[in-house]
Amino acid sequence: MVKSMTGFGQTQYKAMGYDVKIEMKSVNHRYLDVNIRMPRRYMLLEENIHQLIKQFAVRGRFDVNVRLDAEHQEADVKVDKTLAESYYNALKDLAETLGIPMNMRIADFARFSDVIQLQETEENLDSIWEILKMGITQVMEQLVAMRVFEGQKLVEDISLRMERIEQRVNDLEARSPQVEENYRKRLESRLSEVLPQNFIEPQRLIQEAAIFSDKISITEEITRLRSHIQQLREIFLQEDSVGRKSDFLLQEMFREINTVASKANDAPMASMVVEVKAELEKIREQIQNIE
Repeated sequence: MVKSMTGFGQTQYKAMGYDVKIEMKSVNHRYLDVNIRMPRRYMLLEENIHQLIKQFAVRGRFDVNVRLDAEHQEADVKVDKTLAESYYNALKDLAETLGIPMNMRIADFARFSDVIQLQETEENLDSIWEILKMGITQVMEQLVAMRVFEGQKLVEDISLRMERIEQRVNDLEARSPQVEENYRKRLESRLSEVLPQNFIEPQRLIQEAAIFSDKISITEEITRLRSHIQQLREIFLQEDSVGRKSDFLLQEMFREINTVASKANDAPMASMVVEVKAELEKIREQIQNIE
């Protein structure tokens, strides 16, 4: 099944006391490239997310945004009594030395961040992953559905262009014998202009025409182009990733039509070649976004 590399998915839900919001978008890329933005304390779960996405996609750049907020965050207040006593004694000694009153309240110790610390309860990453796994899976299913839908639209467009190319290939094949015949007539006409009639050797004329015919023959190129067209259609029926295979096959089609262009000593054929190359360029643009 052909898939585009462009897609989007999002979800928002509550689970196990957490508010979760996940957004993900993908664009074309030569390889699988996953970029994740999420709270720092959950960064150890990045590899889990990466491996899960690999189960759904082979290529593309994925930008993943994860928000995970606890509805009721549990925390402990830790007081370093020894350090607090040291602060108190130091300040008391300083007050006596300077001869100023010691006006210190218990709330003043809150200014010393190393005396009173707020410690959040350590979260179980395995449980957090179960929460995220559900959302990531849901988002990926949405994203893949979009990629499949767009992929089918790309195939429809490419198929129409392949039909046009196939028609022009048929036209090139049909035109080729006429080019050879035109050359034979031109050669005979020129020889008649410069040589007496009895000096023209029919066998020599046939030989020259045969040499030219061999030089401009596009039979092999036409055969390979038809083969590539058929292969491309078959590739689009495969279930796995087809982008790279299609791109390689398209390069071969360009190679064949360029060879035809170098042999085309005829204005109508040159025009047909230009049309084929224009359609191939448009197909190449589409294939760049196929997974």
